[in-house]
Amino acid sequence: MPIFNIGFVIFPDLTQLDFTGPLQVLSRLPQSATHIVAKSEAPVPSDCGLSLVPTHTFVNCPPLDLICVPGGNLGVVEAFSDRETIEFVRRQARTAKYVTSVCTGAFVLGVAGLLKGRRATTHWAFADLLPLIGATHEKARVVKDGNVITAGGITSGIDFAFSVVAEVAGETTARTIQLGLEYDPTPPFDSGNPDRASTAIKSAVLSEGYDKSMSAYRAGIDKATRL
Repeated sequence: MPIFNIGFVIFPDLTQLDFTGPLQVLSRLPQSATHIVAKSEAPVPSDCGLSLVPTHTFVNCPPLDLICVPGGNLGVVEAFSDRETIEFVRRQARTAKYVTSVCTGAFVLGVAGLLKGRRATTHWAFADLLPLIGATHEKARVVKDGNVITAGGITSGIDFAFSVVAEVAGETTARTIQLGLEYDPTPPFDSGNPDRASTAIKSAVLSEGYDKSMSAYRAGIDKATRL
């Protein structure tokens, strides 16, 4: 059985859980190899102070069966404004069995032209921007349209990873990995979805800089798609 090559594209100021959540799940997929890919071999700082070490660069990364782009607030703007990053994603997507993203990583796929005419999701605060990259927002934690799979905000990446494991290796394998990781969330608060969070909580989240970020996304997408 051939090795199933999984690649995560990382960049400065990414949200580490967008990456490490699905990484922890997918690294347990049988007969697979995981590649952490960046522009260079230098450690990549995340938005929480944790630096991540690439295993491959854009130059020496093998062809991927699954490519995943995590999100990262303003780090994503820099990523989708970078020609080398976009070209790498486009190149790998041509032959990948699955083209995927977590959170605002969807906008990297979008600028690469991979979400045109697709149903997709992203972090709830940025969902209204999906039409700027040709996508139609579907309200779900994980959205699959053909070979393109997008996950919603941050922790949705874990659910996305389990759905991929189930499709590639079967539900029994996915359930086995789930139990091994004891993934049985029972959060102490019911504020993890904007439909259930109070208006005050949503306003507090947006005031943390999301409004400023959305302006940067709009400007960045407009500029990047005109290049």
